[in-house]
Amino acid sequence: MGSQEVSSTVDWQGKHVTVAGLGVSGIPAARALHERGALVTVVNDGNDERARAQAAELEALGITVRLGDGATLPPSTELVVTAPGWQPDKPLFLAAAEAGVPVWGDVELAWRLRGDDGRKPAPWLAVTGTNGKTTTVRMLASILEAAGLRTAAVGNIGVSLLDAVLGETEYDVLAVELSSYQLHWAPSPRAHSAAVLNLAPDHLDWHGSMAAYAADKGRVYEGNTVACVYNAADPATEDLVREADVEEGCRAIGFTLGAPGPSQLGVVDGILVDRAFVANRQKQAQELAEVTDVNPPAPHNIANALAAAALARAFGVEPAAVRDGLRAFRPDAHRIEHVADIDEVRYVDDSKATNTHATEASLAAYDSIVWIAGGLAKGATFDELVTGAAKRLRGVVLIGADRALIREALTRHAPEVPVVDLDRTDTGAMSEAVARAAELARPGDTVLLAPACASMDMFTNYNKRGEAFADAVRARADESA
Repeated sequence: MGSQEVSSTVDWQGKHVTVAGLGVSGIPAARALHERGALVTVVNDGNDERARAQAAELEALGITVRLGDGATLPPSTELVVTAPGWQPDKPLFLAAAEAGVPVWGDVELAWRLRGDDGRKPAPWLAVTGTNGKTTTVRMLASILEAAGLRTAAVGNIGVSLLDAVLGETEYDVLAVELSSYQLHWAPSPRAHSAAVLNLAPDHLDWHGSMAAYAADKGRVYEGNTVACVYNAADPATEDLVREADVEEGCRAIGFTLGAPGPSQLGVVDGILVDRAFVANRQKQAQELAEVTDVNPPAPHNIANALAAAALARAFGVEPAAVRDGLRAFRPDAHRIEHVADIDEVRYVDDSKATNTHATEASLAAYDSIVWIAGGLAKGATFDELVTGAAKRLRGVVLIGADRALIREALTRHAPEVPVVDLDRTDTGAMSEAVARAAELARPGDTVLLAPACASMDMFTNYNKRGEAFADAVRARADESA
């Protein structure tokens, strides 16, 4: 595993490197290593048309590609660079461990290569957590841009870190989203400051246990120089700060939806305030922005904004830039996205809520809800989610393969809530789900798609699921116009 390290300064000339996986991280890694003289072999499980096209491009450069065989360690391999999603128990990694060959992820490689062209490397402001990472990183980038800094939102957000650190643009600072997968394979990165937004069971099949998952998330704090940002409402994140080995003088900075204490950011009378990066944090507080500057101003999104603000303030950003950056920020599609108002009922798409933790935050944002839920449960249980949301539910419409698990939790903990169980998993089910939800809704209610499940039983991804919901809502709006 990644605990085996080689020197930070690597002579790549003639070094035999195996890159595991094509795609967003594998192709830039293969190209970068080849350009530095490494003898690169790319292995990939898939052998479809797209993979063959990608392989042809790499082979034209002189890179060896093996399709349909990601299990075997090529002879003479001295280092494996893996795509983040490849599970640690794959035969390729077991063979590497047995041979004493280190395994790095794309993030580790990016960290090792930064500055190898003589340019001063940009500091990293890093964000991880079970939910909210992408939104927070994009908010952070918006704030940094408002401060006049050259920056980019990179990493697990879909923009290769390698491309960012090796590209022509010289950044002042990078806003880096890191998944637990990426952190697992990245022992060396040391962020300027980092945040863990929250911790809830997720990807446990990959990590093996909640403890292992949390430990990988906690790597983001290792070696931080200025601030370790944690969620005051989630003690597990503060525990990770306590366990981290940080640089002398690095501070623990909390964020809270309540009034902040010293060394915290929080909310007072609808104002986001800073009691961490002020001259006298015992007695002073700095106004940063108004809650209404956060889009949308749902509680969990305000928490994201506070985490982004904390990282920006740790980097020395002025309060006005925090406000301007939050005002300029526009959330990605399918994240608490307001679709339409029809007959005084609000329709909201949060298809990105693919686990119970994200859905809990989504449900907490509204007072009276007709909830559309269901899909692939990924081993999740729903009792705690239903118990917490029961008083807010006007009704529930269930879709998808594992909807029975949610229905059973509703029967146990919210038996008075009307439930429509749609016994279908075709893509057309969403139109019926919206129609049935509209029948249950009353003026002032919110029809909320927050499935608490993955989408692949019915849709290609959560984006397609959200689009189906939005299409159905808009068709209904047209009919009522």
